[in-house]
Amino acid sequence: MKDGHIHTPYCPHGSKDVFKSYIEQAISSGYKSMTFTEHAPLPESFQDPVPDKDSAMDIRDVDQYISDLQELKKEYKKDLSILIGFEVDYIRGYENETKHFLDDYGPYLDDGILSVHFLEGNKAWYCLDFSPSMFQEATEDFGSIDRIYNAYFDHVTSSIQCDLGPFKPNRIGHMTLIRKFHELYPSPPNWERLATQVLQAAKHHGMELDYNGAGTKKPHCNETYPTKSIAEHAIAMEIPLVYGSDAHHSLGIKQGYDKLSSKFFKS
Repeated sequence: MKDGHIHTPYCPHGSKDVFKSYIEQAISSGYKSMTFTEHAPLPESFQDPVPDKDSAMDIRDVDQYISDLQELKKEYKKDLSILIGFEVDYIRGYENETKHFLDDYGPYLDDGILSVHFLEGNKAWYCLDFSPSMFQEATEDFGSIDRIYNAYFDHVTSSIQCDLGPFKPNRIGHMTLIRKFHELYPSPPNWERLATQVLQAAKHHGMELDYNGAGTKKPHCNETYPTKSIAEHAIAMEIPLVYGSDAHHSLGIKQGYDKLSSKFFKS
């Protein structure tokens, strides 16, 4: 079993559970491989829109993060494969800074995820998954639920198509994250068509999808990212899916695994 999306004590909005607590939990859960994918530092010129400015790790901690994981890889090599990665944000307009970060640290990485969390509206930037109130504010700024969904999936498609250099992550994170609050703010009728366009781009560019269990634990979501129907469409298109717990604490290891489509286990 592989988990390709796990956070760490370096996450400022996560827990302080130490690396070994995640690893021991993974071993007891039957893992054979796990990728630590801490939120990569945001571009220096980008202003984090969340109140506590805690969306990503500090650039000053990156070297130690990599060093810690290099040691743990050796220590646990007989138990399971530990991969070093980042969850990198695709932020439109900041591609060059993101590419420079990847050029600097890519040689030390084994794996990675490319995600969209941030959208720029008419008035401000928003973190789409931060809170229901921020999502509502963003939707009002964009003008409608249709427009914000269009913008989100357009950004995800752009993340697939953009050139971030040779160390660009090859897996798209939680591609239906915009549905995190869908029980409060219902998705527009055409949202699955928009998601299918993302699948077509992923297929064309040979990218994987993060099959993320975290949404099953979110009170206004209660589903995987992507949803079962979109995941099964991806499987039918022969797009590789990689399970990701998106754990931000050690007990989040394996979350949502029991909610994945049965077709995933047969693919």
